[in-house]
Amino acid sequence: MSRKLLVFLFCTLFFINAFSLKAQVNTNDLLPLIDVLETLSKRYNVSFTYIDRTIEGKSTYLPPKDITLSDALSLIATQTQLSFTTLEDGNIIIRTSVSTTEFKTQLLEEILVTNYLTKGIALKNDGVTQIKPNSFGILPGLIEPDVLQTIQALPGITSVDERVSNVNVRGGTHDQNLILWDGIKMYQSGHFFGLVSAFNPYLTEEVLVSKNGTSAIYGDGVSSIIDMRSSNHISNKTQSGIGANLISVDGYTKIPFSDKTELQLSARRSITDILTTPTYDQYFERVFQDTDLTNQNNTSISKNESFYFYDVSAKLLHDISAKDKLRFNFLNVYNTLKYQEQSTINNIAEALNSNLTQRNLAVSIDYLRAWSDKVNTNAQIYFSNYDLKATNFDVINNQRLIQENEVYENGLRLQVNYNIENNLTYLGGYQFNETGISNLEDVNNPIFRRYIKEVIRSHALINEVKFTSKSKNTSARIGLRANYFEKFSEFLMEPRISFNQKFLNNFRVELLAEVKSQTTSQVIDLQNDFLGVEKRRWVLANNDNIPIIKSRQASLGIHYKKNNLILSVEAYTKDVDGISTRSQGFQNQYQYVNTIGSYNVKGLDFLINKQFDNFSTWLSYSFSKNDYTFKDLNFNEPFPNNLDVRHTATFAGTYTYKGFKLALGANWRTGKPFTGVNENMPLQNPSLINYDTPNGENIDDYIRTDISTTYNFNFSKKVTATAGFSLWNVLNRKNIINTYYIIDDNNSISKVENTSLGITPNFSFRVNF
Repeated sequence: MSRKLLVFLFCTLFFINAFSLKAQVNTNDLLPLIDVLETLSKRYNVSFTYIDRTIEGKSTYLPPKDITLSDALSLIATQTQLSFTTLEDGNIIIRTSVSTTEFKTQLLEEILVTNYLTKGIALKNDGVTQIKPNSFGILPGLIEPDVLQTIQALPGITSVDERVSNVNVRGGTHDQNLILWDGIKMYQSGHFFGLVSAFNPYLTEEVLVSKNGTSAIYGDGVSSIIDMRSSNHISNKTQSGIGANLISVDGYTKIPFSDKTELQLSARRSITDILTTPTYDQYFERVFQDTDLTNQNNTSISKNESFYFYDVSAKLLHDISAKDKLRFNFLNVYNTLKYQEQSTINNIAEALNSNLTQRNLAVSIDYLRAWSDKVNTNAQIYFSNYDLKATNFDVINNQRLIQENEVYENGLRLQVNYNIENNLTYLGGYQFNETGISNLEDVNNPIFRRYIKEVIRSHALINEVKFTSKSKNTSARIGLRANYFEKFSEFLMEPRISFNQKFLNNFRVELLAEVKSQTTSQVIDLQNDFLGVEKRRWVLANNDNIPIIKSRQASLGIHYKKNNLILSVEAYTKDVDGISTRSQGFQNQYQYVNTIGSYNVKGLDFLINKQFDNFSTWLSYSFSKNDYTFKDLNFNEPFPNNLDVRHTATFAGTYTYKGFKLALGANWRTGKPFTGVNENMPLQNPSLINYDTPNGENIDDYIRTDISTTYNFNFSKKVTATAGFSLWNVLNRKNIINTYYIIDDNNSISKVENTSLGITPNFSFRVNF
């Protein structure tokens, strides 16, 4: 009898336990695994690393909130037959259920450091920084994952004028950054003429940032690569979100039509033309200072300003079969500014409307094919169009000026990936680009018209091999990109290398080097072109007065990581040849000179980052010496680059507790150079300025303190919300970001100083469902 009772009790406990486990996993609905992982990432403050095909097509139940992370992973592992390995830094590796021996020989994990500075930023073993906006933590001054603002937290990257349309990577100009959106080259990167990123982050799955040692698949971008990629898998679940801040409103949605088809949409529009906020007031004052909108003479005024921007993106995903996939991408970015100039002439009031529009349209079709477990291919056809138009009326002089700058680019990219062995992969491909750029100037009084159009077609062959040792202590990537430019009948060979070696358990040495080139650049003819707001215009190399820009770069770094302490130091040198004075924005004796030269940067980036359970703090410091050399300028002697900021430092920290996040940081850098006036030897001609040594003086140091905070909470099981508040330049310090001299209306030398943003608040509120 006792034996029967024992069996009965055992069976009863077994079924009770089984029933309780089933209840724990929430029997309501099976959800796509990618959605469950995103929820767990936020709930337990962890990051998941996996290959897309590992989790593709898998579904599971969402574990309840009242169990531990370990129990949650165990439940999911049972349902999906996947293996979860948790590392000490909160990163969880997902792989198919294989033995430990098999896993050691697979190229699944390339991440060296997760939660670098903050959650959602990671360092890879090939020198690339990976940013995942969907799991982004918080940074000082930011309450939303603005891509081009976020990357400025990385050592060696800054913006001397606080604009995301002027990001300077190791002393380079913004046009020397290759910015890609789903593989399409973008020629416009900012809204509000540079203060807001033009790319909505909420459908961006990851951003790859490379300062050196880039892959051979990338052409252009002699300073850096910023590669934004949207989600490429079908989630089989409708997801949506809407949000607003003191500048714009936005929304996004993912709509699965079936197991094989999904549509992703996002849209954002400014509220600046219908509502004035403190943030808008600060942005407007910063952007439009020293432009035609504010530089009116005593007899004319500007009024009735109207400004707004929007962006729309769409992606259609269709899986033809388990091995064949189609992806359609669309993006439209738009800015417009209108204002009215009024003047009284012969006692008669006159008013004329000036305007400026800026747009970037991008479209692509991708076909992906998995031929086997070892071979897959990707083919892409894309089109990118950038259009900048301005009409400027001068009422006093009865003059109308029309300016246009337009870029058309068609591209074809073929790529094959071959896993030769578990620790050895090959990447090969072909790329074709046809880029046409036109510039128009049309004046009615006196009558003048100039129209220039250039076209360049280029071909590139790509070969690259990547190796990772079985112990993962050694990794190397060696690539060669061979470019051919039809117009110039010129071949350029561009080797790339990335080498990473672990030693003494906690140390890694990293060697990066590359040779690169680019045929597009931005120049300034006159400082008041395009109303002085977007005075840079795109041009193409012609191998005459605008040569192909070429760069050589190498760096050596040592990284230490133990017990959530990261120490990193990296020394680098970079030479860039073929730059034009017109691309550098001179506002001194070289403003109207057109000649070709080079610049050389030698520098060092240092970082210390300590992470605790809920707290992360870091100190970064960069030193760089950036010098020009122009054969026809300064007696062929080097002189400081306009972007020569010798010392840059950031001290910041973030704190996270459940749904609450707080970030505080201070930024300091030495002022950029400017050219003074020799007052002891004035020129006899009062309309000329006797400049001193080029870039012989420096603006005062730049100091800015920022703070931001967000709070996540739930309206229901399926509806979450985030509220955020930030203060940029908390101390309201008046920072001078540019200094130059002009001859004023009284024929006197006048000093002009452009200032940075003052104290700028922002508030955001988002709902996801």
